[in-house]
Amino acid sequence: MEKIIQEVLDSNRKYTNYGQVASYIPELKKAKRDDLGICIIDKDNNVYKAGNCDTKFTIQSVSKTIVLAMALMDNEWQYVFSKVGMEPSGDPFNSIMKLETNDTKKPCNPMINAGAIVTTSLIKGSTLEEREERMLKFFRRMARNENIGINYDVYKSEKMTGDRNRAMAYLLKNDGFIDGDVDEVLELYFKQCSIEIDAVDLARIGVNLASYGVDIANGERIISESVSRMVKTFMITCGMYDASGEFAIKVGIPAKSGVGGGIMASVPNKMGIGVYGPALDKKGNSIAGVKVLQDLSQRMNLNIF
Repeated sequence: MEKIIQEVLDSNRKYTNYGQVASYIPELKKAKRDDLGICIIDKDNNVYKAGNCDTKFTIQSVSKTIVLAMALMDNEWQYVFSKVGMEPSGDPFNSIMKLETNDTKKPCNPMINAGAIVTTSLIKGSTLEEREERMLKFFRRMARNENIGINYDVYKSEKMTGDRNRAMAYLLKNDGFIDGDVDEVLELYFKQCSIEIDAVDLARIGVNLASYGVDIANGERIISESVSRMVKTFMITCGMYDASGEFAIKVGIPAKSGVGGGIMASVPNKMGIGVYGPALDKKGNSIAGVKVLQDLSQRMNLNIF
């Protein structure tokens, strides 16, 4: 396995030259464009690594999958989806347009920023501090890593440049999709995006989703099978921003990307895959990371379709 992933990494490293690191959040510009790493954890808990798989980066939009799982565990699923839709948007992840133009004004899905802000608002807790602690505890549990925390430099950078997300949040509050204090919701959202992980953490989260919510390391159930299925379905239909359809055809694996350069993939009943490559295409996906996953899917027959 390690020979395969090293070959795949080496053959696709050239694609790091085709993209740029995210710059709209200033702190993300510090990433090294030519970094590329991969980790696979299979259903038998074997760990395979290559490249920059231990490099730390912030989870960004990959966090939307985990927070969605929390929201679905904290609330009836019917209530969650009364606040956020289930359909692909076809628009950029930070688009604000359909909050005004669609009939319901409801965010299209939980994988775009507007929908993710709504799901963040659904995390239970009597104070912001309690919700933050619950969120971090759940991330650590999914990744089996008690050292996971928030990168406060990135958090401050997110907060400083987050006016578009503020605009979305206040529109959502005005239209009844967010209850409670908007500033507290945004504070938690900026912090969830600034959680620092590596490709190994993503692979661990991915394999626990692949096993339908059961921790493969000890057999304990973390989330229900139904929640796991819903999360993976959103990963397929909406997880790669407005390139999700193309990714489903070419790769065929449930996956979620983030502008920090990470991609988390989950092959049902087989494995979790974490990829790190901060050189992004114009849609916000790791160029080399997508190519790596496409090659792996073809070589190992991972396409779920």
